[in-house]
Amino acid sequence: MGSPAARACCTALVLVLLSSASEGRPSFRPRSAGGPPRLEYPVEFPLGQPTFDNIQAICINGDHRPRYPDSYFPVSGYGKLKRMASSVNELEYLLNACCGSNHTWGIEVTLCCASMAWKFAINSYCEEDASIKDRQSECCKPRGSDRLNCFHNEAPNPNYTATQELPVPQIPSTETFDFTPTDCPRKIQSPYVPRAQTNVIQSPKKDFNFPPGRPSADNIESLCRDQKLRPLYKVNCLRNSGYELMSHQAKTINRVEKGFKQCCKKKQGVLECADQKWREELSKFCLNKNGEPVDFECCFDNVEDSRYTCFKNLSPDPYYNLTSAAKELSLHNICDTHKIITKKFPVGFPLKSFVNQCCPLSEEERVLCFAQELIAVSKQCWNSPPSLRHCCSMSSHERPQCISKIIVNAITKASSEKKKCPLPYIL
Repeated sequence: MGSPAARACCTALVLVLLSSASEGRPSFRPRSAGGPPRLEYPVEFPLGQPTFDNIQAICINGDHRPRYPDSYFPVSGYGKLKRMASSVNELEYLLNACCGSNHTWGIEVTLCCASMAWKFAINSYCEEDASIKDRQSECCKPRGSDRLNCFHNEAPNPNYTATQELPVPQIPSTETFDFTPTDCPRKIQSPYVPRAQTNVIQSPKKDFNFPPGRPSADNIESLCRDQKLRPLYKVNCLRNSGYELMSHQAKTINRVEKGFKQCCKKKQGVLECADQKWREELSKFCLNKNGEPVDFECCFDNVEDSRYTCFKNLSPDPYYNLTSAAKELSLHNICDTHKIITKKFPVGFPLKSFVNQCCPLSEEERVLCFAQELIAVSKQCWNSPPSLRHCCSMSSHERPQCISKIIVNAITKASSEKKKCPLPYIL
């Protein structure tokens, strides 16, 4: 039957799958004249062309637009609708990859990435459509810009508004789509980023909150209270990687947090001190080491107050409450801390299998992977190191949870003194 941890993980995955399958449900149309009721499987196809007018909605509403898992359709039939649905899933996945690097690339390069992904998806759909003995889509018949204009004009939701009340899960792409900012027109290129495929495009970690929120009467308490929970960042992991802007952002976060630490120790004037430090460091951020303007949207405004308002509005964590939600460490954190654990807080057994097998996976897939690795370690009690003897004296169902506690305890110690790399898989 497996351990409780494994059963819990599998149950969670089943629930995710069931919820994603229910996001889009077929609907009945009224009975046609003399015929049976017709079951429909609506697909919002095609997606509209990304533009400056809709790129923000593309990114903000990404998980509130429909996806179409295999369970949405019957096993047989509906070939054309299935191809349309697959195209939507693929493109939404690519758009999500582009949007994930928005704060690193800037809005222009994000739009460039999204536009190229859209063209790639449209042409891929037409190639597949032409290879199947079926009536070809009318918009696939033209070529070049005429084809793209046709698809855009047919889009049922060109503004990319949210149409799903609850968030829907991404459906991973199997397509290979190459993108680098150097593919964009020269005037909107950001610093060089090495060419990458969309399934390995590296976005900042979820707790990489740049720009930091502006200190205010509403957030100063949580700003000071939870400061030790917020990460600082190392930047040597980004050297020669093409992520110069992210490195610049990380250094700014570190300096802001250092200033906050000094301000929060004061007995009076804490807010004024923190706000001044925030303004100083964000002003410095807008100039690179050569004194030239940084290519970041808020830095284009020459009026200081407007610039500060831009940074304030752009902050992903304006009230400094995201760190409160992340207080509880879990096995996921081993991906950031395994090196310092091995060096300073060894657990008595190798962590390499956890890191190599699980860390490259998505967060959802890691849950089951970690459970499987815990079970594998618990089965090695016949040759257990001293650190595991206590766990090995327990029943087979209790051992994985016991081993998990040993690892999480080491993670907690390592997390308290470790600077993180802003990228998820550069350890």
